[in-house]
Amino acid sequence: MRTRGERGLPVPAGLRPWVSDIAVGSAADPAEVMVHPPDGATTLVYRRAPGVTGAVVLGPRTRATYSAGKAWVSWLRIRLRPGRAHLMLGVPARELADRCVPLAELWDAAGAAFTDTPVPEDERILRRLAAAGAARLSALSHADLARADLVSGAAASLTGSRPTGVHATAGRLHLSERHLRALFTDAVGLAPKRYARIARVRGVLARARDGRWARLASEAGYTDQAHLTADFRDLMGVPPAAFLAGHVPAPTPCSA
Repeated sequence: MRTRGERGLPVPAGLRPWVSDIAVGSAADPAEVMVHPPDGATTLVYRRAPGVTGAVVLGPRTRATYSAGKAWVSWLRIRLRPGRAHLMLGVPARELADRCVPLAELWDAAGAAFTDTPVPEDERILRRLAAAGAARLSALSHADLARADLVSGAAASLTGSRPTGVHATAGRLHLSERHLRALFTDAVGLAPKRYARIARVRGVLARARDGRWARLASEAGYTDQAHLTADFRDLMGVPPAAFLAGHVPAPTPCSA
């Protein structure tokens, strides 16, 4: 899901074990309300603006937030794959939910020195991150990687073109629902059911252009339009028709 002024970048080979998506952007309109939809991913954001330079970690976002626009000079956004954030960052992803944390607080002294330097061009950032990722990958046990792959498989099952529920996903992976929920919450930062709800609403947002909510509800797997509306209102703060018309909640200060 791209916001205005963003464009995607290819994910370098060295980052593919860790990263699902990379985007760059610049020069947001300070007069514009910025919409931050709920998001099941943990994201690294490198920012450069007057008086603000550095890297932050945005944990999974359980509900949409709205903030006043900022005149960012540029940013680089790197979304981590499901089940990999805790391995890359060294903390359970559940500790990052709905938080914005300077990357230097999570990494060791070498990582801090890297993140505190003025933001260089995108290619240098990605090369450095790939080197850090390779070092962390080499230090992981087979058990760590197996658990990460298990969580990635669960995330794909919950949000694919034919998503399965938590019970069916746990059964397919030969886990109890309780065990799946504990693994998933530590690795992703959200419970599996919440992660699936967020993915479904993000899918509706990506296709909500003409307001044909009944059709969208059917395509997204909702029981009916009322189900879509209730889920959308809970996660986005307003009903879908109001959102499409630009009637969104008042912006609040953004810690990121």
